[in-house]
Parts: sequence; C-alpha cells; structure tokens
Amino acid sequence: MERAPTLELKPLPSHLKYVFLGENDTLPVIISTKLTLPEEEKLIHVLQEFKEALGWTIADIKGISPSTCMHQIHMEEGSKPSREAQRRLNPPMMDVVKKEILKLLDAGMIYPISDSKWVSPIQVVPKKTGITVVTNSRGELVPTRVQNG
Repeated sequence: MERAPTLELKPLPSHLKYVFLGENDTLPVIISTKLTLPEEEKLIHVLQEFKEALGWTIADIKGISPSTCMHQIHMEEGSKPSREAQRRLNPPMMDVVKKEILKLLDAGMIYPISDSKWVSPIQVVPKKTGITVVTNSRGELVPTRVQNG
C-alpha cells in the first residue's frame, strides 16, 4: 500500500466503532464497543501489525491467478448456449454500473471475454436500505443509500 485511501465513513450502530490503523485518522476498521480496553489494545496491535493483509481498495485485494485455478461449470450433454438480451438501465444507474465495471477491470478482478456463447445481462439489485444516485458538488454521479425506518 503506497498511500492510504480516503474512505467515506458511515454512521455505525451503537455497538460498533471506528478505530484507525494509520496516521491522521486513516485506514479505518470497525470493532465492537463491547471489548475491554486490553482486548481492544491487543486487537488494534494485531491489525496494525498485519494491515497490509487487509484490502483497503479493490486494487489491494489479491486474487488467485486464473492460470493456477479457474472455476468451471460442467454442462449436461446436449445443453444449448443461452444469449439473453441486455436489460435497459436508467442513465444514472448505467453510469454507476460502468464506473464499477471499469474499477473491477482496472484492478484485474474481472476480464473481458469476447467469444462466449453464454451471455447473461447484468442484474442491478438495490440493497434493502435503498440506493439513490445523486450528483455531488463536482458534477459526479454518486450512489447514495437511503435509510428506511
């Protein structure tokens, strides 16, 4: 990790709290407020010792090389390929999906396949709390969760 990423901290339930492993309130982790002071100190010490093992950004997450291990789905004999039509997304949601796909491509977590006989559209499912796409002060589209209840 070359530089600590800037992360948006969200409000937490009362039984959880943020602690920071880096300088100047960087590298936040969430721990229980029910830990005793010695337990909390031990946990923070271990987390600080191994903070490079945590994925702070998508690019930090190391995967298994496809040349080492690749998932396969074995099909029944006689099964025919399925190509489903792409579903329409509203323009703000399409922009969010494009940004997420580009982020995953850049991190090497996914890669394009142009010769697949099997095609399935992206499924966008909002979380139970709901998601709204809003424009921030710089004109960027940002997904925002709306808390219900």
